[in-house]
Amino acid sequence: MIPKAFFVTGGKAIGKISSLNAFDLALKNAGIANCNLVSVSSIIPPNCEEVPPQEIPTGSITYAVIAKAEGRRGVISAGIAWGIAEEGYGVVAEAYGSMDENALKETLEKRILEMAKIRGIKLRKIKYKIETLDVPEGNYGCAVAALVYLF
Repeated sequence: MIPKAFFVTGGKAIGKISSLNAFDLALKNAGIANCNLVSVSSIIPPNCEEVPPQEIPTGSITYAVIAKAEGRRGVISAGIAWGIAEEGYGVVAEAYGSMDENALKETLEKRILEMAKIRGIKLRKIKYKIETLDVPEGNYGCAVAALVYLF
């Protein structure tokens, strides 16, 4: 089973009830709340085309590289970096935590460059999707970034 395409999306949300509800709303804001997400690792297959976000049929088993940050107060961020190598396939790195967008982007850049180094590949261009949220105290916050595969 090899994906033919992928899209990148993200969302963030604040909830009053629980971190699960904040996560659910962040997924809704990302457009992927009504599918069953299966977390996968970090390789984009050769000839896998990047496309705009697509509607996924309700209940679909959906494979994705997912970064998720949760928090009760302060700044949280979740993000992914992806790039295609001259060799035709790509890699995806994820990062999340209590940090601002700039710190998260630096972390992502280090991670994806190390992944490329380990594989002995050179990435043509690195792209980023980062969601940052300042969670008010007493609330639950969630930020999500995902690279979603299509078959």
